[in-house]
Amino acid sequence: MIPKLTKLFLLLFFLQVLLPARVVLADTGPKPSMDFEFKQELPGEPVTIASGVMYECEQPDCSDAAPLMEAGPQRFTCEANSCYAMAYGFSPYHRLELEFSDGQTRQSNIFETAGFDSKYVVTVRPDDLLVESQFSIWQFPRTSIFVVACLCCVAGLVLLAALIIFAVNLSRKS
Repeated sequence: MIPKLTKLFLLLFFLQVLLPARVVLADTGPKPSMDFEFKQELPGEPVTIASGVMYECEQPDCSDAAPLMEAGPQRFTCEANSCYAMAYGFSPYHRLELEFSDGQTRQSNIFETAGFDSKYVVTVRPDDLLVESQFSIWQFPRTSIFVVACLCCVAGLVLLAALIIFAVNLSRKS
């Protein structure tokens, strides 16, 4: 019995030694994100985003504002007509400061995190930005949506079973 275990152990040991070592990458799962869609209320030619910063705040008045730190996948990026933020976790309050192709830097109102995958519409006005959250079912984590859908299915099955039992009992009384 012991020689068989020894042979098995040696076989597994040498098999492990012969396999190439691989880099293992670990991730902490889905991360909260924010999508910013822009619309303009400016006269004349539309402007594009040149650069931007998203400030994170713990205080409702943003007196403690600090730029979203860039670390790994955590960052705030902008393209010509949209911005995107991903973080390991967001502060409760935020403010945008964006520079546009017209050379003007506009600052937004203070806004709150709207959900796990938040969506916002940012109105570019002559002197500032107005950020408004957009409700979407996808703001909630995918697992939460899955759990709610499963609970609805289970509730429907229980209701169907109760209806069948009621109908069977009713037919027996007749």
